[in-house]
Amino acid sequence: MPFPDLTQPELGAYQSGVQTPGDFAAFWESTLAEARAIGGTVSIVKQATTLTAVEVFDVTFPGFGGHPVKGWLVLPTQRSGKLPLVVQFVGYGGGRGFPHEQLHWAASGYAYFRMDTRGQGSGWSVGETPDPVGSTPSVPGVMTKGVLDKNGYYYRRVFADGVRAIDALLGQDFVDADKIAVCGGSQGGGIALAVAGIDMRVTAAMPDVPFLCDYPRAVAKATRDPYGEIVRFLAQHRDKKDQVFETLAYFDGVNFARQAKAPALFSVAVMDDICPPSTVYGAFNAYAGDNKTMIEYEFNNHEGGGPFQDRAQMEWLAKQFRG
Repeated sequence: MPFPDLTQPELGAYQSGVQTPGDFAAFWESTLAEARAIGGTVSIVKQATTLTAVEVFDVTFPGFGGHPVKGWLVLPTQRSGKLPLVVQFVGYGGGRGFPHEQLHWAASGYAYFRMDTRGQGSGWSVGETPDPVGSTPSVPGVMTKGVLDKNGYYYRRVFADGVRAIDALLGQDFVDADKIAVCGGSQGGGIALAVAGIDMRVTAAMPDVPFLCDYPRAVAKATRDPYGEIVRFLAQHRDKKDQVFETLAYFDGVNFARQAKAPALFSVAVMDDICPPSTVYGAFNAYAGDNKTMIEYEFNNHEGGGPFQDRAQMEWLAKQFRG
């Protein structure tokens, strides 16, 4: 297939034109304050499995609005003292799945948590967390759910859930609060980038082919959904373009990147027609932290590096946390 977007050297030099709203930081500070003020209890229940090298726990924690959000916590059976924490977020349409599906982080000696994504989990893996909040008119999917108002937009709740997951786990005696990593692919990469940009407790970020970056360019360049949901919404709501992109600026990975300081390992797929590679570079080049690395997969589509990137992440994080 032909390359759908820029290639090197233009790709690596791309600078996003996304503007950061003047009240961006204040908006997220008030969002997190609102979420935390509601409070709620954290439930961590050990699960019976056939796994012997790890222990599995079903976690429920209060997310945005106090809504219960699920996740799997996986710990190495043989452990002592406090463990570095890896929080993983899930790609678009997926849920937390089953606890045996990804064991490499716990097998490497980390406390591993995979967060459910509210209202998703029926596209390619199962989820168990509803999104009880309604919406103004939107197209199927979540990209336009509440998009006419930043306070009601779907991803305000999801990104706040990501921070609240860290809140829930930092209170546990097995977590090293100085070693907190966030990761995820596609939508999960976008959530990881958002959390790294608004929660300075994060000490390592690994956004893998991240979605939700540089919305104006992504909507114009992507040839497959989910960005097409925004196109279809605007095809009907012809008078709402400015309002939509004004909202999306508060949820753009480029703007979160401008605030993030933790060491970061990005990846990009140059043949990606879901998350155009220039949008990933838009976030990477805007990333404020000095310690940042991009791994490029020239001949891959949205699957990116797959197990190659998993291996690269494990090697990179071991250096960050263990020297």
